[in-house]
Formats: sequence, C-alpha cells, structure tokens
Amino acid sequence: MEAEANNKSTAMDWILFLVSTAVVVALLIFANEWFWVALPFSLTYLVKALRAM
Repeated sequence: MEAEANNKSTAMDWILFLVSTAVVVALLIFANEWFWVALPFSLTYLVKALRAM
C-alpha cells in the first residue's frame, strides 16, 4: 500500500516539475526578466521527483 502512495506522489511531482518548467520557459520567452520567479518551483519538484529530498 505504501509503495502505491510513493508512486502516486512521485508521478504528481513529475507532473508539477513539467508544468513549472513549462512556466519557466514561457516566462523566458515572453517576460525574461521574471523567469526567476518560477525557477524555485521547478527545481524543488525536480528534487522531490528524484527522491533526493
């Protein structure tokens, strides 16, 4: 049961990482001086998805 909860959590972390990375790229294209606002979310969810935290 715990393994399923870990897999769902990791899947959600990967989805959030991809969404936040898309936001970073969009900000780099349209408002490059504000991309750093979304950068911590992208990096945080990458670390969580890789289970390094």
